[in-house]
Amino acid sequence: MDSQPINERDRHLCLKESSGWFAAGDSHRRALRTLSDGAFKLFAHLCLEANRRTGRYETVQTELAKAIGKSRRIVGKYIEELQRKHVCTVRSASNQYSRTCFEICDEYWPYWRIEETTAPNSRSANAYVDAIKNSFIAIGCTTGRFSPRDAQIAQDLQNNGVPLETVQNALLIGAVRKYVSWLNGGSLEPIGSLAYFVTIVSETRDRPLAPDYQEYLERKAGQLKKAWQKESAKTIKNRGYLNMPCSEIVQ
Repeated sequence: MDSQPINERDRHLCLKESSGWFAAGDSHRRALRTLSDGAFKLFAHLCLEANRRTGRYETVQTELAKAIGKSRRIVGKYIEELQRKHVCTVRSASNQYSRTCFEICDEYWPYWRIEETTAPNSRSANAYVDAIKNSFIAIGCTTGRFSPRDAQIAQDLQNNGVPLETVQNALLIGAVRKYVSWLNGGSLEPIGSLAYFVTIVSETRDRPLAPDYQEYLERKAGQLKKAWQKESAKTIKNRGYLNMPCSEIVQ
């Protein structure tokens, strides 16, 4: 007959550590079959570090490289794989030293998400949609209103695995084109919906921009915004149009 201590151990399986553990079940098995070895290692690290309530984790690539013992270049390829295979959505950082936000997709996240209950004017619980909303309003050539339909379009882009950086680049391209049109006497109607940028998102996704051109677009959009603000402050009677060649703009 077995001794009492053995029976007690059989009845009560206890964790050695009370915190830091992760519920690795079918979702982990699915990821193991889906991802390459290196990408799965990165995925496992993100799961361990992610907020259990939201499935999100913010970090920089240098920290990820150190955590899994790989170069930043290789980590970048693993991140691309996580996005391409719809395991994670990624809100890319503006540079290698800024923090990137990862969110594990529902199919690979074992916990029920606990989203914040938001008031109409409070911050969205979805960081991807919220970032697009902020960019849409900040470019200055829109109506300044981000409707529920716009939020749904942004959510659809996220569900389709479109990187946040791609969407934000499309917003910059669309803004540059709109400002040039305004400054050269085009229709003064502002951009009313995120739907305006969907075709540009497709263009940008098919032909990703080089990092130096992304920086150029940011500068150009800022310059054009200031130029338009200066022009629009003048009276219509005295207003002139800047001689700004459209050849500089992404076509």
